[in-house]
Amino acid sequence: MSVKKPTRGGRSINQRVKKGRGLKNSSRRWIERQLNDPYVQRAKAEGMRSRAAYKLIEIDDKHHILQKGDRVIDLGAAPGGWCQVAAARIGSTDEDKRIAAIDYLEMDAMPGVEILQMDFLDDDAPDRLIAALGGMPDVVVSDMAAPTIGHRQTDHLRTMHLIEVAADFAVRVLKPGGHFLAKTFQGGTEKDLLDLLKRNFKSVIHVKPPSSRAESVELYILAKDFKGRSEASSEDD
Repeated sequence: MSVKKPTRGGRSINQRVKKGRGLKNSSRRWIERQLNDPYVQRAKAEGMRSRAAYKLIEIDDKHHILQKGDRVIDLGAAPGGWCQVAAARIGSTDEDKRIAAIDYLEMDAMPGVEILQMDFLDDDAPDRLIAALGGMPDVVVSDMAAPTIGHRQTDHLRTMHLIEVAADFAVRVLKPGGHFLAKTFQGGTEKDLLDLLKRNFKSVIHVKPPSSRAESVELYILAKDFKGRSEASSEDD
Protein backbone atom coordinates (compact mmCIF):
# COMPACT_ATOMS: atom_id res chain seq x y z
CA MET A 1 0.00 0.00 0.00
CA SER A 2 1.41 3.39 -1.02
CA VAL A 3 -0.13 6.79 -1.39
CA LYS A 4 0.05 9.82 -3.60
CA LYS A 5 -0.88 13.21 -2.24
CA PRO A 6 -4.64 13.58 -2.71
CA THR A 7 -5.83 15.87 -5.44
CA ARG A 8 -8.74 18.22 -5.17
CA GLY A 9 -10.99 16.18 -7.40
CA GLY A 10 -14.41 14.84 -6.46
CA ARG A 11 -16.35 16.88 -3.94
CA SER A 12 -15.71 20.58 -4.28
CA ILE A 13 -13.12 22.11 -1.98
CA ASN A 14 -13.68 25.28 0.09
CA GLN A 15 -17.17 24.40 1.27
CA ARG A 16 -18.66 26.56 3.98
CA VAL A 17 -21.07 25.77 6.80
CA LYS A 18 -23.68 28.48 7.20
CA LYS A 19 -23.81 30.42 10.43
CA GLY A 20 -26.91 30.53 12.56
CA ARG A 21 -27.32 26.77 13.07
CA GLY A 22 -26.59 26.78 16.77
CA LEU A 23 -22.95 25.85 16.19
CA LYS A 24 -20.04 27.42 17.99
CA ASN A 25 -17.51 29.03 15.68
CA SER A 26 -14.92 26.39 16.65
CA SER A 27 -17.33 23.57 15.79
CA ARG A 28 -18.24 25.17 12.47
CA ARG A 29 -14.55 25.56 11.57
CA TRP A 30 -13.91 21.90 12.43
CA ILE A 31 -16.78 20.73 10.19
CA GLU A 32 -15.55 22.94 7.34
CA ARG A 33 -12.04 21.59 7.72
CA GLN A 34 -13.30 18.01 7.54
CA LEU A 35 -15.46 18.73 4.49
CA ASN A 36 -12.58 20.38 2.65
CA ASP A 37 -9.77 18.02 3.68
CA PRO A 38 -8.71 15.86 0.69
CA TYR A 39 -7.25 13.22 3.03
CA VAL A 40 -10.59 12.86 4.82
CA GLN A 41 -12.31 12.44 1.46
CA ARG A 42 -9.73 9.90 0.30
CA ALA A 43 -10.00 7.91 3.54
CA LYS A 44 -13.75 7.59 3.00
CA ALA A 45 -13.32 6.61 -0.64
CA GLU A 46 -10.66 3.99 0.10
CA GLY A 47 -12.29 2.52 3.20
CA MET A 48 -9.63 3.71 5.62
CA ARG A 49 -10.73 4.17 9.22
CA SER A 50 -9.09 7.58 9.56
CA ARG A 51 -7.05 10.13 7.65
CA ALA A 52 -4.22 9.31 10.07
CA ALA A 53 -3.59 6.15 8.00
CA TYR A 54 -1.89 8.29 5.37
CA LYS A 55 0.58 9.65 7.91
CA LEU A 56 1.90 6.15 8.57
CA ILE A 57 1.85 5.31 4.86
CA GLU A 58 3.92 8.39 4.03
CA ILE A 59 6.37 7.82 6.88
CA ASP A 60 6.84 4.16 6.00
CA ASP A 61 7.18 4.85 2.27
CA LYS A 62 10.16 7.07 3.10
CA HIS A 63 11.72 5.35 6.11
CA HIS A 64 10.77 1.66 5.64
CA ILE A 65 9.96 0.69 9.21
CA LEU A 66 7.36 -2.01 8.39
CA GLN A 67 8.55 -5.26 6.83
CA LYS A 68 6.76 -8.48 5.88
CA GLY A 69 6.59 -10.82 8.86
CA ASP A 70 7.19 -8.12 11.49
CA ARG A 71 5.33 -8.03 14.78
CA VAL A 72 3.84 -4.64 15.65
CA ILE A 73 2.35 -3.02 18.75
CA ASP A 74 0.04 -0.04 18.14
CA LEU A 75 -0.50 2.23 21.15
CA GLY A 76 -3.60 4.43 21.11
CA ALA A 77 -4.87 2.56 18.08
CA ALA A 78 -8.54 3.62 17.78
CA PRO A 79 -10.20 3.92 15.33
CA GLY A 80 -7.64 1.69 13.59
CA GLY A 81 -6.16 3.55 10.62
CA TRP A 82 -2.57 2.69 11.52
CA CYS A 83 -3.52 -0.95 12.15
CA GLN A 84 -4.99 -1.14 8.64
CA VAL A 85 -1.76 0.08 7.11
CA ALA A 86 0.46 -2.11 9.28
CA ALA A 87 -1.60 -5.25 8.67
CA ALA A 88 -1.35 -4.82 4.90
CA ARG A 89 2.37 -4.14 4.94
CA ILE A 90 3.52 -6.86 7.33
CA GLY A 91 1.01 -9.48 6.13
CA SER A 92 -0.91 -9.90 9.38
CA THR A 93 -4.02 -12.11 9.09
CA ASP A 94 -6.50 -13.78 11.42
CA GLU A 95 -4.60 -17.03 10.84
CA ASP A 96 -1.31 -15.38 11.83
CA LYS A 97 -1.97 -12.25 13.89
CA ARG A 98 1.10 -10.05 14.12
CA ILE A 99 -0.40 -6.86 15.51
CA ALA A 100 -1.48 -6.08 19.08
CA ALA A 101 -3.43 -2.82 19.45
CA ILE A 102 -4.50 -1.02 22.61
CA ASP A 103 -6.83 1.89 23.32
CA TYR A 104 -9.20 2.80 26.12
CA LEU A 105 -11.74 3.65 23.42
CA GLU A 106 -13.77 0.93 21.75
CA MET A 107 -12.42 -0.20 18.39
CA ASP A 108 -14.18 -2.38 15.83
CA ALA A 109 -12.61 -5.78 15.13
CA MET A 110 -10.08 -5.88 12.30
CA PRO A 111 -8.49 -8.81 10.43
CA GLY A 112 -5.02 -9.62 11.68
CA VAL A 113 -5.24 -7.44 14.79
CA GLU A 114 -5.60 -8.46 18.44
CA ILE A 115 -7.35 -5.56 20.19
CA LEU A 116 -7.14 -4.71 23.89
CA GLN A 117 -9.64 -2.15 25.17
CA MET A 118 -7.81 -0.77 28.17
CA ASP A 119 -5.65 2.14 29.28
CA PHE A 120 -2.03 1.79 28.22
CA LEU A 121 -1.05 3.35 31.55
CA ASP A 122 -2.59 0.43 33.49
CA ASP A 123 0.08 -1.58 35.30
CA ASP A 124 -0.73 -4.84 33.51
CA ALA A 125 -0.99 -3.33 30.01
CA PRO A 126 2.60 -4.09 28.91
CA ASP A 127 2.40 -7.78 29.85
CA ARG A 128 -1.01 -8.15 28.24
CA LEU A 129 0.24 -6.57 25.01
CA ILE A 130 3.18 -8.97 24.78
CA ALA A 131 0.88 -11.92 25.51
CA ALA A 132 -1.60 -10.75 22.85
CA LEU A 133 1.21 -10.34 20.31
CA GLY A 134 2.69 -13.74 21.06
CA GLY A 135 6.26 -12.44 21.26
CA MET A 136 8.43 -9.34 21.31
CA PRO A 137 7.69 -6.64 18.70
CA ASP A 138 9.83 -5.48 15.80
CA VAL A 139 8.01 -2.13 15.74
CA VAL A 140 6.18 -0.03 18.34
CA VAL A 141 4.04 2.81 16.99
CA SER A 142 2.08 5.38 18.97
CA ASP A 143 -0.35 8.03 17.76
CA MET A 144 -1.47 8.71 21.34
CA ALA A 145 -2.35 12.15 22.64
CA ALA A 146 -3.92 12.92 26.00
CA PRO A 147 -7.52 14.20 26.03
CA THR A 148 -7.34 17.98 26.15
CA ILE A 149 -8.80 20.07 28.97
CA GLY A 150 -8.20 23.45 27.32
CA HIS A 151 -5.17 24.45 29.38
CA ARG A 152 -2.31 24.44 26.89
CA GLN A 153 0.56 23.75 29.27
CA THR A 154 -1.30 21.01 31.13
CA ASP A 155 -2.41 19.37 27.87
CA HIS A 156 1.18 19.44 26.64
CA LEU A 157 2.58 17.88 29.81
CA ARG A 158 -0.02 15.11 29.82
CA THR A 159 0.73 14.16 26.23
CA MET A 160 4.50 14.30 26.79
CA HIS A 161 4.04 11.90 29.71
CA LEU A 162 2.33 9.44 27.36
CA ILE A 163 5.19 9.69 24.87
CA GLU A 164 7.78 9.10 27.59
CA VAL A 165 5.93 6.03 28.86
CA ALA A 166 5.61 4.72 25.30
CA ALA A 167 9.33 5.23 24.67
CA ASP A 168 10.26 3.47 27.91
CA PHE A 169 7.98 0.58 26.93
CA ALA A 170 9.59 0.34 23.49
CA VAL A 171 13.08 0.21 24.99
CA ARG A 172 11.98 -2.61 27.29
CA VAL A 173 10.28 -4.81 24.70
CA LEU A 174 11.67 -4.21 21.19
CA LYS A 175 13.78 -6.75 19.39
CA PRO A 176 17.30 -5.61 18.44
CA GLY A 177 17.10 -3.64 15.20
CA GLY A 178 13.50 -2.63 15.92
CA HIS A 179 11.90 0.78 15.44
CA PHE A 180 9.80 3.21 17.51
CA LEU A 181 7.50 5.87 16.05
CA ALA A 182 5.46 8.27 18.18
CA LYS A 183 3.51 11.50 17.92
CA THR A 184 5.04 14.49 19.66
CA PHE A 185 4.76 18.25 19.17
CA GLN A 186 6.97 20.90 17.61
CA GLY A 187 9.28 22.37 20.21
CA GLY A 188 8.00 19.92 22.77
CA THR A 189 10.32 16.92 22.72
CA GLU A 190 11.97 16.90 26.11
CA LYS A 191 15.74 16.49 26.45
CA ASP A 192 15.41 13.44 28.72
CA LEU A 193 13.27 11.69 26.11
CA LEU A 194 15.71 12.45 23.31
CA ASP A 195 18.62 11.28 25.47
CA LEU A 196 16.83 7.99 26.19
CA LEU A 197 16.17 7.36 22.52
CA LYS A 198 19.65 8.37 21.36
CA ARG A 199 21.21 6.00 23.88
CA ASN A 200 19.10 3.10 22.68
CA PHE A 201 18.68 3.64 18.92
CA LYS A 202 21.19 4.21 16.15
CA SER A 203 19.10 6.99 14.54
CA VAL A 204 16.61 9.47 16.04
CA ILE A 205 14.87 12.05 13.83
CA HIS A 206 11.73 14.19 13.72
CA VAL A 207 9.41 13.80 10.73
CA LYS A 208 6.30 15.64 9.57
CA PRO A 209 4.48 13.72 6.82
CA PRO A 210 2.64 15.70 4.10
CA SER A 211 -0.76 14.54 5.42
CA SER A 212 -0.08 16.21 8.77
CA ARG A 213 -1.91 19.52 8.52
CA ALA A 214 0.46 22.43 7.99
CA GLU A 215 -1.14 24.44 10.78
CA SER A 216 -0.86 21.56 13.24
CA VAL A 217 2.01 21.53 15.75
CA GLU A 218 2.09 17.72 15.67
CA LEU A 219 5.34 16.07 14.72
CA TYR A 220 6.55 12.48 14.83
CA ILE A 221 9.71 11.21 16.44
CA LEU A 222 11.23 8.20 14.71
CA ALA A 223 13.86 6.10 16.46
CA LYS A 224 15.36 3.42 14.19
CA ASP A 225 17.55 0.37 14.75
CA PHE A 226 17.23 -0.46 18.43
CA LYS A 227 20.67 -1.34 19.76
CA GLY A 228 19.45 -4.01 22.16
CA ARG A 229 19.32 -3.82 25.90
CA SER A 230 22.81 -5.18 26.57
CA GLU A 231 24.53 -2.77 24.17
CA ALA A 232 22.62 0.27 25.46
CA SER A 233 23.39 -0.72 29.07
CA SER A 234 27.12 -1.03 28.36
CA GLU A 235 27.15 2.54 26.98
CA ASP A 236 25.75 3.83 30.26
CA ASP A 237 28.51 2.15 32.33
